[in-house]
Amino acid sequence: MSLKKATLLIIIILIADQLSKIYIKTHFSLNEKTEVFSWFQILFVENEGMAWGTKLSDFISFISDRTAKVCLTIFRILAVIGIGYWLNKSIKIKSSKTLIFAVSLIFAGALGNIIDSVFYGVIFDTSAGQVASFLPSNGGYDAVFHGKVVDMLHFPMWSGVLPNWIPFYGGQYFTFFEPVFNIADMAISTGIGILIFFNKRAFKNEEEPKETENLLL
Repeated sequence: MSLKKATLLIIIILIADQLSKIYIKTHFSLNEKTEVFSWFQILFVENEGMAWGTKLSDFISFISDRTAKVCLTIFRILAVIGIGYWLNKSIKIKSSKTLIFAVSLIFAGALGNIIDSVFYGVIFDTSAGQVASFLPSNGGYDAVFHGKVVDMLHFPMWSGVLPNWIPFYGGQYFTFFEPVFNIADMAISTGIGILIFFNKRAFKNEEEPKETENLLL
């Protein structure tokens, strides 16, 4: 897979991700939802932490939420730089198409969420109780590096009370699938899934030289 194709894939994902987020921010107020099907909803939520809304300050109690937010954003930026280096190296050494495709998905998804974290606090005003404005004259809802990631895809495929015989959760009301996510999250999850389930195909080019070397020895 060439650099040109990988770049095109990344751009397509970024455009789709950002257009969907900008549309949601400028047409929905926070926690507003639209039912598309009984098992699929557009539900606007904002995530200022990690996956499932977890914050870094939940684990490190001596730092404030704002400091934790900046640390998380910086970590994401460093991580995407590392992923970008891995992608560039994989293309240069002509790794398998599966590996390059998967890493491209992960890179695009990570970059998409970083854009929210870095810039959305500045370019949008608050969505609480209102539809946000793009580039508001009075300024955004927060500073650079303090933006919240926009999520909107919700798939509540089943909801109900679990049978009492189920350990720990029996008798409780449960929804599957509860998390709300976005296109960037889908790209990251798909890329990681490909690396896990198609591991041998993804890394076959890296394994072949070692096998050849062993035969020569």
